[in-house]
Amino acid sequence: MEKNYDVEELAAIIGRERYVSEFRDVPTFEACCRQCPNYANRWGCPPFDHDTLQDLVAFEKVLIVGIIITPHDSKMPLDRVYDLMWPELERVNKRLLELEKVSRGMAFGFVGKCPHCKGAPCARTSGDPCRHPELVRPSLEAYGFNVSLTASEVLGIDMRWGSAGTMPPYLTLVCGLFFNGPDLQW
Repeated sequence: MEKNYDVEELAAIIGRERYVSEFRDVPTFEACCRQCPNYANRWGCPPFDHDTLQDLVAFEKVLIVGIIITPHDSKMPLDRVYDLMWPELERVNKRLLELEKVSRGMAFGFVGKCPHCKGAPCARTSGDPCRHPELVRPSLEAYGFNVSLTASEVLGIDMRWGSAGTMPPYLTLVCGLFFNGPDLQW
């Protein structure tokens, strides 16, 4: 099947200490998360039962990856956003998990619908453990990172937003991997 969009990928590595100090604002982004229906209802979403900063301090570096998806149809309705995103989310999540395993790092995926339970309610809503803990990762936003600032200052991407039910000129997905050791190649 022919894709109805183009994809561009950008990647950069930044020191963990700098990334945490300059791009993380937990109170602001947790307040944003509280407005989302996924808050406390998905295992990749806050609130978390531990200090999330403690998950990060063991790592020296962060690989930041930006995926730019440009639809061929410049007037594509906003409600078709997942038609473009799902194939890329699956592909990029798979690559992130491979790099996480190789580097013994910690991957951060994407905000929004969880692709692993295929539409079933998240087990968190019934107090059960995640059905796919080997696959589910929080987003950078869930840990308080400013993804728009990350895209702009780390990757040189200006994020765009849709209006009047129409998609922006391109979609931007931002994910990351905290790790140690030699630099990783995306």
